[in-house]
Formats: sequence, C-alpha cells, structure tokens
Amino acid sequence: QVQLVESGGASVHPGGSLRLSCAASGSTNIRKCMAWFRQAPGKEREAVASIYTGSNTGYAGSVKGRFTISQDNAKNTVYLQMNSLKPEDTGMYYCAAGPGPLCGLWAGPYNYWGQGTQVTVSS
Repeated sequence: QVQLVESGGASVHPGGSLRLSCAASGSTNIRKCMAWFRQAPGKEREAVASIYTGSNTGYAGSVKGRFTISQDNAKNTVYLQMNSLKPEDTGMYYCAAGPGPLCGLWAGPYNYWGQGTQVTVSS
C-alpha cells in the first residue's frame, strides 16, 4: 500500500513560483513511477509531469520549461517546482504513484493518488 500526501499549494500572482511536495510512504517497489496531475474547475484531470526511478522525466507541453519534477529518495518525497505561473495553471494538483515500468503522462500507470493541494494563480 502507498500513501501520498501533497502540500505546498497556495494563491500566487501570475509570474510567481511555487514548490509542491508529495510525501510518499509504503514500498518503493510499487512507486517507481511518480507523477503530478492537475484538474481545473470544469475540466478533466490532466498529467503535468512524470518521473521514473528518480531520473527519467516527462512534461506536458503546456508546462515544459516552466515546471520541474524531482525526487528525493532519502526523504521519500517528490517535488514539483513551478515557475512563471499563469492563470491557466490554476487547479487542484494531485500526486500519483505506480509500480512501473509503464510510466508517463496518462492515468493508466498509476494505482495510488493523493488528496490534492490547491494552486490558484490570479492577479
């Protein structure tokens, strides 16, 4: 079993930055693939970034160059550094985990989900 707890969401102005954290517990064998998803009001959940075994990363086109996903195995934590935030980045951000080897920007590889942390970007 894996538990995921997100934190770091907040309200920021356009152009600002945030760092989201996802604290994970449970066997590392079933959370080799980690990702961040987001869901805006009235929209479907979409993948933002993924990371496999702590090094292979992937990003949605809308965030590439602005967001960075990283993993600290010693702290069992995955981060999402978000820079140059835009109003369209507003949404609930969810952490997800899966065993691999399938890993990427769709929901299929993920068996475990956190409760989410809210990010609001507005002036």
